[in-house]
Amino acid sequence: MSEAKERILLELKMRGPSTVARMARLLGVTAMAVRQHLSVLEEDGFVEFDEEKGKVGRPRRRWRLQNNENVRSRFPDSHADLSLGLIEAVRSAFGEEGLGRLVAERNRALEERYRQHIPPDASTGDRIEALARIRRDEGYMAESSRQEDGTWLLIENHCPICVAADSCRGLCRGELELFQAVLGNELDICREEHILSGGRRCTYRVSPARPDA
Repeated sequence: MSEAKERILLELKMRGPSTVARMARLLGVTAMAVRQHLSVLEEDGFVEFDEEKGKVGRPRRRWRLQNNENVRSRFPDSHADLSLGLIEAVRSAFGEEGLGRLVAERNRALEERYRQHIPPDASTGDRIEALARIRRDEGYMAESSRQEDGTWLLIENHCPICVAADSCRGLCRGELELFQAVLGNELDICREEHILSGGRRCTYRVSPARPDA
């Protein structure tokens, strides 16, 4: 696949549905070039579009990734078969309690490693961006941004352990607890979008903790 098509797929993965005009601006190419690439990607089963009716003129197309194996193969789940096999083996041998202990140990080890890269005395923004960098390195396509209301968003555009997490939901619960532990109890962390619940991405809103009533 050409570099231009790869960039289009990555843009749709990271930013969600988009128009030809917006993609052309972001990628620094002509709208005609984007249309040509999208036509091939649609034919190959990677993208599709919805038509939005405006007040005047023809409907505008918003392009998005298809939810199929073609797309998943471009953004793979890390060692999916191996992870799923290990989870089922632990569940069979030690039951749900044993699997829970395994998840807890995984989270303990991750917390220890994350703390080495997230200075506890750093600003809120620096801690969140440090966490985003760690998650990017782990394949989550993570990014962080401060919002107008003063809160922060930690966004993960991809889940490299999706198959394992679908089989063992404790992995997702453990990650939320992990983020809380390494960012500090003075912050509240709320998951607003969830890939396993049908979301396009996982989104966490980070805000100052509310004082006890």
